[in-house]
Amino acid sequence: MAIKSYDENGKKVFEVYINGCDSIGRRFQRRKRSIESLRKAQTIEFEFKRELAQLKEEAVPFRWHEWFDECVKRMKIEYKPSTIYNYETQIKKWIHPHWSNIEIKNISKTDVYETIFNKCQDIVSQNNRKTILKMVKRLFQMAVEDGLIDRNPCVGVQVKVPEVEQKVLTNTEVEIFLKEAKLTDHKFYPIWALALMTGMRSGELFALKWTDIDFDSKIISVSKQWTSKNGLGSTKSGRARIVPISDNLLHFLKEYKVKRSPEQDHVLPHYRDWQNGEQARVTREFCKAIGITPIKFHDLRATFITNLLARGESLARVMSLVGHSQLKTTNGYLRKAGVDVQGGTDKLGYKLPDLSGAKVLSLVR
Repeated sequence: MAIKSYDENGKKVFEVYINGCDSIGRRFQRRKRSIESLRKAQTIEFEFKRELAQLKEEAVPFRWHEWFDECVKRMKIEYKPSTIYNYETQIKKWIHPHWSNIEIKNISKTDVYETIFNKCQDIVSQNNRKTILKMVKRLFQMAVEDGLIDRNPCVGVQVKVPEVEQKVLTNTEVEIFLKEAKLTDHKFYPIWALALMTGMRSGELFALKWTDIDFDSKIISVSKQWTSKNGLGSTKSGRARIVPISDNLLHFLKEYKVKRSPEQDHVLPHYRDWQNGEQARVTREFCKAIGITPIKFHDLRATFITNLLARGESLARVMSLVGHSQLKTTNGYLRKAGVDVQGGTDKLGYKLPDLSGAKVLSLVR
């Protein structure tokens, strides 16, 4: 902060300069030159100081990139590293170029729609577009909760995503799949076998240890999972669950444990292609090779779920077995299993004729 005098066209004039930071650390600078008197310069200096003081005390509107950085700081406390990574990569790539220096209170619903659907035309899929909108909506909701804006501008903006039909194996295909995997001594056979017999997720199987299996009580305790980005952590739902072991699986596990080295704490071998997230490709390629539906690894879990539902197992029990946090998730597999429409055509008032033993008559002479 300073008042300096200097000569301008042979006349003494003054300059006022003030420098500081506002309430969020953003630099504040003001300068005025060619002031005719010291008294006027002092008055201007006072006004500049007053403006700076107000900025230090009052909340300065966040620009988009500033608010995003603030949100990331908060999210790091409770969100997984993989979630933070996804927010940073997606938002910085698609949203920052358009909104970076715009104050969040000035971003409207129209701006959201225009950015998501028109300015981001290069987004690969509608699923990805929907994910980005969900992220942006969450960031604005945090601003609403902080009282920075009155309404979330994303409300009412939707991305329609065509339903992707999840593939599952039929019972016959499951038998072929497991038989061929065992006959060829495929390294993924034990992994596939446990996935189909327990419905566990890939990360849960990866983290499974022998201490998680109670052979006497015939149960598996599922309390953790492993991912390449987050390492070892809790299950997807954040809750532990129990999976019962069938007699068939119990026999398999006892035989398999004998083959495994006593020094191996984990039940299944951690192959490099599994660690690198290539289990979907490995599974799909094997299915193609043996001529069955080319599913991905996660579809083994869907096969487990639909198989149980199709055989009359209750929604609540299946939900508990597979660790779904919401019943509607499990309910979505009912349609795939055909449970909700079974017997729906039994009450038709007509049927196909029985022509066994009937004579064939010629209607043309």
